[in-house]
Amino acid sequence: MDMTRISYLDFSADEPERALKFYNIVFGWQIKKWEGPFEYWEFKTGEPNEPGIDGGLAKRSKPEESLTPFINVPSVDDYASKIEANGGKVIQSRTAIPGVGYMVVFKDTENNRLGLMEEDQSAK
Repeated sequence: MDMTRISYLDFSADEPERALKFYNIVFGWQIKKWEGPFEYWEFKTGEPNEPGIDGGLAKRSKPEESLTPFINVPSVDDYASKIEANGGKVIQSRTAIPGVGYMVVFKDTENNRLGLMEEDQSAK
């Protein structure tokens, strides 16, 4: 069986600028606006050689959006099938993030929201 890891945390905020200021002042996270097709900010929580997880933040579009841990997988399609076969539910099907890869958002058997990321720079 493939071993996969949580590799990224995706935050949502009603007021992104307020949230980004909070994380920068309180924790010292380095924040940079993403150069992609929608408004998104990436943050670094430490040095690459230190343990930890980086993440990003977007404006909340639905009330239920909060913090979503993303798990890197070799194929979002394969893992989406495994999730549904084992009692989870895909709530956002395969979506391309141009230049990054493909994502799927799901709920586990306990109604926790998580995401899958398949890295593929050719995604459109």
